[in-house]
Amino acid sequence: MRVDMFDFDLPPERIALRPVRPRDSARLLVVRGEGPFEDRGVRDLPQLLDPGDVLVFNDTRVIPAQLEGRKAGGDARIGATLHKREDLRRWIAFIRNAKRVKEGDQLVFGGGVTAIAEARHADGSFTLLFEGREPVEVLLDRAGTMPLPPYIAQRRGIDAQDREDYQTMFAQKDGAVAAPTASLHFTPRLVEALDAAGIRREMLTLHVGAGTFLPVKAEDTDDHRMHAEWGRITPEVADRLNAARAAGGRIIAVGTTSLRLLESAAQADGTIAPFEGDTAIFITPGYRFKGVDGLMTNFHLPRSTLMMLVSALLGRERMMAAYAHAIAAEYRFYSYGDSSLLLP
Repeated sequence: MRVDMFDFDLPPERIALRPVRPRDSARLLVVRGEGPFEDRGVRDLPQLLDPGDVLVFNDTRVIPAQLEGRKAGGDARIGATLHKREDLRRWIAFIRNAKRVKEGDQLVFGGGVTAIAEARHADGSFTLLFEGREPVEVLLDRAGTMPLPPYIAQRRGIDAQDREDYQTMFAQKDGAVAAPTASLHFTPRLVEALDAAGIRREMLTLHVGAGTFLPVKAEDTDDHRMHAEWGRITPEVADRLNAARAAGGRIIAVGTTSLRLLESAAQADGTIAPFEGDTAIFITPGYRFKGVDGLMTNFHLPRSTLMMLVSALLGRERMMAAYAHAIAAEYRFYSYGDSSLLLP
């Protein structure tokens, strides 16, 4: 399938550089399988779902995974965006100015943090071995910054406010280098309203990697390679999801990260199995969904794997029409932007 089939023109002023306040005051575009689009608000979610439905959140926590430094013994500036943890001291990272780095080089970051570029991978990334005895999390807190998407970071500086803004209220488990942004809209007040409406919540963990920021460079989807990310669905959560669905409730993934993990764990009969490990699932039109009945998600970049995913859920023409409506109605796009509720 041609990647340019998922392209569209987005006026730059539609890109949100800061979230709205309060978070649950964002707009919500409801897109069903057919019928008119509905311009609603995130606070309407309790009225848009049914008692017994289950919202599935990702409880990953974003770490300060963006590092700036230089190669030891030289002046070459190096940037590293951590992508995926390999063990207690090793991370796979995408390197800016990678042509100046070779295997065995020491990289010097701020706060006395150093790492050895151990191995270069086929995609140009490196395995970094962080030196010293302090936990890597301590080193990142000292030397790292929040890894905001390039479409925000290139238009304004990353500041202290982003440490709060780019973290969801459900964030518990360290390991993501990008936020599960659909969950950024939730507040304690909204959660209380959902509870009162009989809408349930479940948690899974998918540590979102830096690959989510990478553009699709291939001309055809068959030639695109997804980067693996680690996730977990506990047996208890899987049992409750299956029971809810058997009782007539719908499984609504909050964010594409939750959806991708649920579909990775879904069996042919539609049940969710416990899951722990890597997933590199790539969902494009023609995919048959088994584990989810709907999706709450922000608006995505043109030509992105996530634009392909939402097109798989509701059809490419339907989603392109929804995005044209959102642009004309001046919705705010991307990580800090408004949201949509997709109900096939």
